[in-house]
Amino acid sequence: MEQAMHWTQPDKPVAPVRTSQTRAALALAVIACGLCLRWYGFPLGLPAFIVKYGGSLLWATMVFLMVGVVLPQLTRAQIATVAVLIAVVVEFSRLVHTPWLDAFRLTTAGALLLGRIFSPWNLVAYAVGIAFGAWIDRVAELRKVG
Repeated sequence: MEQAMHWTQPDKPVAPVRTSQTRAALALAVIACGLCLRWYGFPLGLPAFIVKYGGSLLWATMVFLMVGVVLPQLTRAQIATVAVLIAVVVEFSRLVHTPWLDAFRLTTAGALLLGRIFSPWNLVAYAVGIAFGAWIDRVAELRKVG
C-alpha cells in the first residue's frame, strides 16, 4: 500500500511548481516589454526594425517561457524545440487565408498572437528570442540555486 502511494506522489513536487511560477513571472514581464515596444516604440522614435523584430523576438521568448510553464518537466532543449515548432507553425500559418482567420488577424489579439504577414526574417527573430528565453530561464535557475 505504501509503495502504491509513493507512485502517486512526485519525487520533487515543489521544484516544478516553483519553476513554472518563475517562468510565468518572466513571461508576464516579457509580455509587458513586448506590448510597450509595439505600442510606444514608434512614438518614442525607435527604428521600425527594432519595433518589428524586437516584438517578434519577445513574442518567441514568451512562447519559450509559456511552454516551460505548461511542461516544466521538459529540459530547456526540449522546451526550445517545442517553441521553435510553435513559432514555425504560426509563421507559416500566415500563408493560410480564410475569412475567419483573416478577420481574427485584423484584431489586436490576432495581430499580437498570430501576426499578419509572412516574413522569413521573423524566423530569425524567433530563433534569437527562443535562445534569449533559454538564457533568462537558465539565469533565473542559477539565481534560485545560488
